[in-house]
Order: sequence, then structure tokens, then C-alpha cells
Amino acid sequence: MIKQTILFDMDDTLIHCNKFFDMVIDQFADQMEAWFHGYHLSISEVKKKQAELDLNRVLASGFSPSHFPESFVETYDYYSDLTGRRKTQAEIERLTELGSSVYGHSIEPYPYMEQTLKTLAAEGHELHLYTGGDPAVQMRKIKEAGLERFFADRIHITRHKNTEFLEGILSNNGMDRSRTWMIGNSLRTDMIPALTCGIHAIFMPAELEWSYNEVEVTVQPSGAYFTLSSLHLIPETIKGYVEGNLQVPDTGLSSSPPAAAEEPDGFKK
Repeated sequence: MIKQTILFDMDDTLIHCNKFFDMVIDQFADQMEAWFHGYHLSISEVKKKQAELDLNRVLASGFSPSHFPESFVETYDYYSDLTGRRKTQAEIERLTELGSSVYGHSIEPYPYMEQTLKTLAAEGHELHLYTGGDPAVQMRKIKEAGLERFFADRIHITRHKNTEFLEGILSNNGMDRSRTWMIGNSLRTDMIPALTCGIHAIFMPAELEWSYNEVEVTVQPSGAYFTLSSLHLIPETIKGYVEGNLQVPDTGLSSSPPAAAEEPDGFKK
């Protein structure tokens, strides 16, 4: 098989991420409900406002580590002003600490992460890690997950994961687009940039998705565009496509992700 260049997203593609944010958001909403008891705030209302404010911050400033705790404080300020409840510095510090705690969670790989990366590396493919976030936060996760042994110095981290940054990676590294793949869970930051740049794409829907990633895809694929349910399906899917034994689903211009690829022989979902 002709060797490929394969770029992997990290958060909610190789390791769990969103579920830890959801856990902290649950704690935040519970705390807000306790503080604002008697003001008739619902947990769902608080979560909706926090998600709205957090999304606005990410769109404006990228994946800065401050966006999440600041969204807690901004939500607190919003409801304090709305209800007239007095703000305190101690409560603001508590929310900042709670929001920041999400970046210290333990690493939990997705099933088949190591097996999949070992298989692709053994087949001679060039593996790159392309992740969005604060460099210090992301490197901690990379080291704890043991990912350096698969990606070495081919690690790309940015606070603004978009088409322009991906284009820079492809151009600066002289990647052959007809042999390059992007694998990730985000339609916004993985699939749309990959399709726009003319490389192959594999969509790995996250178990828990963030509203930031729920966008419409209107870019026509020029190569492969598959949806897979598990990491262990990736090696045989790429092999099947490269060797001409796997047909690309007809996606058209749709807001929905492509249909799942037919599983190679020997694989069952």
C-alpha cells in the first residue's frame, strides 16, 4: 500500500475530553442553584446561558484556557445583575477555581487508541497530531497519554484550529494532499478545513458533542470522506480506500456527516 500522511485530532478523537467539561458544568449549575435559591433559577437555564457565553468567548479568542472559567464568572455576573443578588469575591474565586479544575483531569484514552496508532505506524504511515488548545495544557495531556512515541516532533498545537492553520501545516510540510488524511470529531475544526484544503477526511462522532462543533458542512469532498464509529476501523478503511476496495459514500452538499463506510472484512461494529 502507498504510504499515507495521517493527521489526528486529540480531544474526543484519541482521548476523552467533553465528558470532563460536562461534569464540571454540572457542578457549576448545582452551585448556582444553591446560591440563587429563592430566585427560581433552573439548572437547564443556567447551563444554556453558560454554553452561550462560553461559545462566544471561543469564537472570539480561540481555545484559551481562561475561556471556560471566565464563562462561569460571566454567567454568575449575568444572574447576579438580573436578580439583584449581591456578588462576592469569594464566590467569584470559587467559580474560577472550579472552571480551571477541568484542565487537571486524568487522561482517559478512547478504546483502541494505542492499537490503532501502533498498526498505522507499523504500516509505515507518517502520523501527525493536530490539536486545538493551550500549548501547556495540550502537552501535558500528550505526555500523560504517551502519544509522543507515535508522533515525535510531528505535533501541531494552536488556539485557533481552522482552515488557515491546517493549510499552513500542509504547505510547510510539503504534504501530498492526495495521500493526506484528517481524522477527528469536529465538523467545524477538523472536517470542514480538511475538505476545504482538498485532503481526505474521517469523521469520528464524539460520544458527547459540544454545540461549538454543530455546524453545517457545505464543502464538496474531493477525496475520501467517511464516518467511523471506532478507532480500530481506521487502518482497514484507509487501506481499503487506497487499494480501491472501498467506495466513498456519496455525500453531496449536506449538513449531515457522510454515511458510515462499509466495514472491511473481519470487522463488526
